[in-house]
Amino acid sequence: MNNKLVFKIARRTIVLVLLIVGIFAFVFKDPRPIAMGLIFGSLISIVNFKLLENTISKAIKMPPNRATSYTIAHYFARYIIYFVVLLVGAKADYLNLISTIGGLFSVKFVILSSNILDKNFTKN
Repeated sequence: MNNKLVFKIARRTIVLVLLIVGIFAFVFKDPRPIAMGLIFGSLISIVNFKLLENTISKAIKMPPNRATSYTIAHYFARYIIYFVVLLVGAKADYLNLISTIGGLFSVKFVILSSNILDKNFTKN
């Protein structure tokens, strides 16, 4: 993966989340838990995307059997991170679980929408 592409996706995700938080500030009476959940989920999603990029970059330089175990270990580590984030989102009073889940999907949404809307998305 290209480091510039990862940065572009992270930047677009942050912009999208800030726009949504701004809209929520006007729509909801108490937007703080919703905004905090969305920000929390999207930050974790960006971090996991960067971890995925690091895993792929290192795994392609390894022998196949070592790369397989390395990739599987990091795959499970990312899922444990998702589990902890969802647990915190469910238990914490200051976070909204639904918006936390939405934040976790924010990077995926940015990637899909950028591929559809931006013809030069993968170019630097």
